[in-house]
Amino acid sequence: MTENLKLDVANQERYSRQVLFAPIGAAGQKRIRTAKVAVVGCGAIGAASSSLLARAGVGTLQIIDRDYVEASNLQRQVLFDEEDARQSLPKAEAAARHLSSINSEVHVDAVVKDLTPANIDLLTNAHLILDCTDNFETRYLLNDFAVNSRLPWIYAGAVASQAVTMSVIPEDTACLACIFPEPPRGNQMTCDTAGILNSTANLVACIQVTEALKLIIGARDQVRRTLLSLDLWRNQRSEISTAAPRSDCRCCRGRVFDHLDGKLRPQVTMCGRNSVQIHERERPIDFSEMNSRLAPHGQVRHNEMVLKFWRDAYEMTLFRDGRAIIKGTTDPAVARSLYARFVGS
Repeated sequence: MTENLKLDVANQERYSRQVLFAPIGAAGQKRIRTAKVAVVGCGAIGAASSSLLARAGVGTLQIIDRDYVEASNLQRQVLFDEEDARQSLPKAEAAARHLSSINSEVHVDAVVKDLTPANIDLLTNAHLILDCTDNFETRYLLNDFAVNSRLPWIYAGAVASQAVTMSVIPEDTACLACIFPEPPRGNQMTCDTAGILNSTANLVACIQVTEALKLIIGARDQVRRTLLSLDLWRNQRSEISTAAPRSDCRCCRGRVFDHLDGKLRPQVTMCGRNSVQIHERERPIDFSEMNSRLAPHGQVRHNEMVLKFWRDAYEMTLFRDGRAIIKGTTDPAVARSLYARFVGS
């Protein structure tokens, strides 16, 4: 058994400082190296968390993200560079390229998709899920899936100088629906309306990854059992207990999974940044053919992963599976109309 726990010579040096940390040790490092972690969303939090997990030696990272790299991301999204933004590379693909240069031993599975009830089985082989998204629609879906699958997951969010996170261990702690039976209502701050400090996103990623490592090595008794909120600018901190599930929770107690069943998910979702996402159905796109079709109607360019089309005040980013992000409107009807006109109904 002692021999099985020994790290090979090269990795003894790479992970030596982590192994010296007594709660992890050689046995914990072995668990880390065999772990499979799904990171849903690869924006500011997801990029930082993925980088930390790769450096820690997590065996398999699954990066799921629907978006592409833009210049405005570079202020806080630590895995990307100017060339990624110039090429409008999908974030999952760009992340995989950079992570491979950080730690070539980590297997990175890049998934350029919007996570929906129809493809939630992408998470089936994960040991742990990290929520690094920017919307409660996806978080409730993750919560339903994790509770139903009895799989731990960690919620994290950041906007302006505010960071929030909580760990969910099904049948042990409260789930997201215990704390938020209904999604937050009214006008909510977003990075596009309130901005964000890059330190806010990186701080909550550090907390998220620390909790992840506790779960990976089996130190569940050390996992924080609160919803933690921090405001870095105002030096404020608050916590709400998540030590036990709420007795009347519709999700983890009643086992009603409306989000997993797709009952509460719109076909067109808002992406922020004055944009709308269209993901009504999967349809493979031939970029060369689409480039020829769109060229007479506006400016168009593409690489192997995305096609960009500019028409009047609108910008359409088309992915290979037919999904599109249309910038220049927040009206789903306008987005549908543009998609139907130029891509097809």
